[in-house]
Amino acid sequence: MRAVIQRVSEASVRIDGQIKTAIRTGLLVLLAVEDTDTGEDIEWLSGKLVRLRIFDDDQGVMNRSVQEVEGDILVVSQFTLFASTRKGNRPSYSRAARPETAIPLYEAFVGRLAQELGRPIHTGEFGADMKVGLTNDGPVSIVIDTKLKE
Repeated sequence: MRAVIQRVSEASVRIDGQIKTAIRTGLLVLLAVEDTDTGEDIEWLSGKLVRLRIFDDDQGVMNRSVQEVEGDILVVSQFTLFASTRKGNRPSYSRAARPETAIPLYEAFVGRLAQELGRPIHTGEFGADMKVGLTNDGPVSIVIDTKLKE
């Protein structure tokens, strides 16, 4: 799995001009699923996201997690995170899992993340044409790949 995590003061998803979901303080997670992803990737990434210390403490140091600040999480599927631009100018998405593989893993990830956070997770709609709006707070953006674990 590959994720772009953004600390936000607000984020929302619109589908067909209507707001599907919106959050205030928290994390916007753009998530791509790969064919080789497993339950181990889900567990590692969900635990990492909930405990990632990227929110300011009282001294203005990034030392608090989304759980500690009681923030929300919005997860949006984005297969284009696995784009390969090695050859030519048209990206290849061959590393991204096909929907029949990606959807169950995406749903399992959202479920595990809700368990870790202790409350529901906001989501986009898998495969929909979404308009994602956000105010990146900081800005803070982090890329995590479960195969690299760095």
